[in-house]
Amino acid sequence: MDLAFTPEEQAFREEVRTWVRANLPAHISHKVHNALRLTREDMQGWAKILGKKGWLAFGWPKQFGGPGWTAVQKHLFEEECALAGAPRIIPFGPVMVAPVIMAYGTPEQQQRFLPGIASGEVWWSQGYSEPGSGSDLASVKTRAERAGDKYIVNGQKTWTTLGQYGDWMFNLVRTSNEGKPQTGISFLLLDMKSPGVTVRPIKLLDGECEVNEVFFDNVEVPAENLIGEENKGWTYAKHLLSHERTNIADVNRSKRELERLKRIAKAEGLWDDARFRDQIALLEVDVVALEMMVLRVLSNEKSGKNSLDIAGLLKIKGSEIQQRYAELMMLAAGPFALPFIEEAMEAGWQGDFPGGEAGNAPLASTYFNLRKTTIYGGSNEVQRNIVAQTVLG
Repeated sequence: MDLAFTPEEQAFREEVRTWVRANLPAHISHKVHNALRLTREDMQGWAKILGKKGWLAFGWPKQFGGPGWTAVQKHLFEEECALAGAPRIIPFGPVMVAPVIMAYGTPEQQQRFLPGIASGEVWWSQGYSEPGSGSDLASVKTRAERAGDKYIVNGQKTWTTLGQYGDWMFNLVRTSNEGKPQTGISFLLLDMKSPGVTVRPIKLLDGECEVNEVFFDNVEVPAENLIGEENKGWTYAKHLLSHERTNIADVNRSKRELERLKRIAKAEGLWDDARFRDQIALLEVDVVALEMMVLRVLSNEKSGKNSLDIAGLLKIKGSEIQQRYAELMMLAAGPFALPFIEEAMEAGWQGDFPGGEAGNAPLASTYFNLRKTTIYGGSNEVQRNIVAQTVLG
């Protein structure tokens, strides 16, 4: 694979860079560069700006309303957005469920759901994990029973990221107990405003309620919201997981945070410490290697090859890099990274104490939050087993 960008690709990068800088609100960029809390309005506001331009659906083919970009163009777009301080696109709609609807949905389902995803108007959530069914996704127990022209859904999902904001949810539900566990799962789209849906936020170690429990109590879902065939949902789930794990790698965020780490090291007087610079250099090498792997996956997808095995590798390495840069930031700031007073930060305090850099205040929160990355999306231990089986045999 030729890793040198063509003049046309460089011109495309410049076009994206110019547009993003002109349209990204400054207060949002400031929050992202300094790891401050983003509100729903911040995240969805940026999504709608991209939607108006036609770039929220940046990975979609033209036939479904996307720009039809190449794998390299998509990568350059994500990189420029990340480096400019744009919020990460919430992937559940445009990156995860949309490709499933395109590949397996009916024309009616495509016309109904894709426009709201592409515009950023409709917030989607993911209904996969359950208590006891995280990495072992085939063991899901949430039940959907057919009753005429609808399904009656009962059960529970957990770790639903930003589910408190969700309008719709794509769900793995059990429609049969016969045969292997994977054969009885269906893929169902559910309106989260339906009677019987209860969302309970879960407060995490960093003090945020980023994830939720979602309960279904006799929730009625029209049968027309079933994607594909009943009991074939495992096939569709695997299609989605390759997109999820590529997205979890989040290499462009790591490139941006690497630059932030360098700024912190310079501000704290550690840039002249050769051993600390060695650690930064090692991290940078890993980030570049991860980027090459991402380009490889995107190249495979373009040629129609199954990249699920490599996507597992991306998830492993990407999550480890995120934890490593958070740890190095904490080490660079030293004692000034320790204060994590949620109530004070809620009131607007940003670390303005003698000797402390204001930018250090969110470091502990970020460090705590990123402890999850090696667990969610399929724990790294499980991913290593999958990679070993599929790649090594």
